[in-house]
Amino acid sequence: MQIRPSLAFEALAAVLTAYSFFSLSVPAERKITPPALRTDSTLASPRLPIHTDTIAGPAIVAARELPPPEPVEPVVIQHGPRNIKALALTFDACSTDDPSRYDERITPILIRSGTPATFFLGGKWMQELPEQTKELASNPLFEIGNHSYLHPHLTRVSDERVREELISTQKIIDSLTGTRATLFRPPFGEHDTGVVRIAASLGLRTVQFDLASGDPDLAISKERLIDYVSSMARSGSIIVMHINRKGWHTAEALPEILARLRRRGFVFMTVSDLLSNSPETEQTHR
Repeated sequence: MQIRPSLAFEALAAVLTAYSFFSLSVPAERKITPPALRTDSTLASPRLPIHTDTIAGPAIVAARELPPPEPVEPVVIQHGPRNIKALALTFDACSTDDPSRYDERITPILIRSGTPATFFLGGKWMQELPEQTKELASNPLFEIGNHSYLHPHLTRVSDERVREELISTQKIIDSLTGTRATLFRPPFGEHDTGVVRIAASLGLRTVQFDLASGDPDLAISKERLIDYVSSMARSGSIIVMHINRKGWHTAEALPEILARLRRRGFVFMTVSDLLSNSPETEQTHR
């Protein structure tokens, strides 16, 4: 049986709405994003290896030894404060076994419109696109977060592998940008107590989202993407999109999304700035 795209999109919207309740009600011991809502673009890359131990191959990066990080509280951030009309636009650059790609149309739109954004970059992605990484990090509108090295299902691998994924990516960020990331987005939106606590021990706060744009879905047109994101955003929303060319209509839809959200009175902030504005953020303690 074939389902018309419009009906498929309405179904997706209904499931996303249900997920907002799911994310607040699942016990803190283990929370994994439902498969239908995993928005990372590597879902379309079945060749991505799922390692169960450590990262295979030669040393990932040769970088200076970082000083020990200051641990942070092990929490999962779902959204920012609901009491101010501000939101955070985030873009994931997922690492896969395919050559890394960069949608160079997106950042000029953000820069021209003066829109802050947070980029969660994969370690392999940064190694293969070092100049683009440096360009993003050098712009005061943007901040860089950790999105693991090779984008595995972190809840299925050893603690040693989780630490290696995060530490390797931290070293790459440091070597390319001279900064240390303080935010981490788990691949596929999957996390459990162990993943969150390891991230916190490395000085990384785990950042999820409360509005999945759905941009990796080929069935969602530019118009649907515009309508969905601009209508579903609310105060404190953390929106996830993609910059590794698996957000099929992201660049085409972005100007109108920004315009509509601004007409609704929203101010854009980086995730860090959004969270620093008020203690009223949705956090799941681990």
